[in-house]
Amino acid sequence: MPDACHLCPRDCGAHRRGSVGACGVTDRVVVSRAALHFWEEPPISGSSGSGTVFFSGCPLRCVYCQNADIAYARSGLEVSVERLAAIMSELEGQGALNINCVTATSFIPQVKRAVSLARSAGMRLPIVWNTSSYETVESVSRLDGTVDVWLADLKYAHRDVAQRYSRAADYPDAAAAAIDRMLELSGEPCYDEYRGQTRLVRGVCIRHLLLPGNLEDSKRVVDIVAKRYGDRVLLSLMNQYTPVLVSAARSGDKQAQAVLSDCPELARRVTDAEYEELLDYADARGLDGYFWQDGEAAQESFVPAWDYTGVLKPSDEL
Repeated sequence: MPDACHLCPRDCGAHRRGSVGACGVTDRVVVSRAALHFWEEPPISGSSGSGTVFFSGCPLRCVYCQNADIAYARSGLEVSVERLAAIMSELEGQGALNINCVTATSFIPQVKRAVSLARSAGMRLPIVWNTSSYETVESVSRLDGTVDVWLADLKYAHRDVAQRYSRAADYPDAAAAAIDRMLELSGEPCYDEYRGQTRLVRGVCIRHLLLPGNLEDSKRVVDIVAKRYGDRVLLSLMNQYTPVLVSAARSGDKQAQAVLSDCPELARRVTDAEYEELLDYADARGLDGYFWQDGEAAQESFVPAWDYTGVLKPSDEL
């Protein structure tokens, strides 16, 4: 079918000019926030902040997602490709270290055009692709020449865990294949100095979020990174899982209540002991140069407000 969507492994084939795909959005770009973000890895955020554009819609839809309002496309404003390009230039003007496209897989063609327009207008920042890695190899390849840095999740090592939390048993294989292609395109990490800060300008950083009760799966993720990629990628091990489902369930959210009934382990944060054991395991596998977090990262206050900051033209702000 002409215009059928095959951007992600869901391969829904939706005719997204007016129809919603498995990601929850049409082909009209929807953005919920565009602002400096200071909580990424150090060479991504630096001290100036990453120019982060949060897109609505997501092909993965994890049951514990702390950004569920945008993942499920409950928040966001439609913007043109031209406005998206202008947003990128505005973030550069605010001192951003890069342009950080968060969950933009559903809008790959539009983002490519926007980046081209922004670059033609003088924008010179690296483009960061902040992704769940639930992408096809073909979609990653389409971003060659557009994306400089891949900030890529590797969420699960086992198919049953991926099915339990994201209804995507194929995630481990799909994500590994996508990351393989990202590494082929970018090569090993490369840095520069920008306004007195060390900035990642090429390369792959693999992120993994430890989920409560899932330490063994996380260890297998570390095994995959060590064996498959070694020091050719950066690794970020995170403990910032925040049980936002609890407050949602208490407020009467039936979906959150159902998730906690099926996955009661998601009602708590990761313990310090669990996280320390994972870090020790990474050390033992020779991956001692990874990024890590302290306990203060697991707070609901770290979830951005989806208030359309930076989305509208300055003269049109709500």
